[in-house]
Amino acid sequence: MIRTLDLVFSLLGLIIGLPVLLALYVVGLFDTGSPIFRQQRVGRYKKPFVLIKFRTMSKDTASVASHLASYSSITKFGRFLRRTKLDELPQLWNVLKGEMSLVGPRPGLFNQEQLTLEREKRGVYDVRPGITGLAQLNDIDMSTPEKLAQVDAEMMKTMSLVNYFRYIFKTVCGGGSGDRIIK
Repeated sequence: MIRTLDLVFSLLGLIIGLPVLLALYVVGLFDTGSPIFRQQRVGRYKKPFVLIKFRTMSKDTASVASHLASYSSITKFGRFLRRTKLDELPQLWNVLKGEMSLVGPRPGLFNQEQLTLEREKRGVYDVRPGITGLAQLNDIDMSTPEKLAQVDAEMMKTMSLVNYFRYIFKTVCGGGSGDRIIK
């Protein structure tokens, strides 16, 4: 049932949101010259996939988890995208392709070994990673791998249609602050 909802909502989001996506893309061209950010992430069953987002940092920023990146690498437009969570919109394509869900654990990087180990212990890789979830709404990011994996596992155990819609609604209404960035 959740996969069906993911398909419907991601397709509708991409179709209805196309003008916004195009506008953000054009502004991003002027901001960084390369508005789309692609990065290999750990997916369901630890299978790699390429996550797509709007770029919020300068092109020369090292490919590390957000909490390890410097605040100064975020562009002015990138700050706006992060604050409004509009940088996540292209991930609707990942959801449509079946690599992600709207709700699930945020996909980590393969070099985040402690997070990968903690999630593996708790069976977190048995589900599709998501655009939003319980950890994000509670401001728990990848800088605390054990706590993040615990909350991800808790979310998986309590996932229901009600929680699915609750997490989406809270995210759309501005819940959660996203990954920490060093200032």
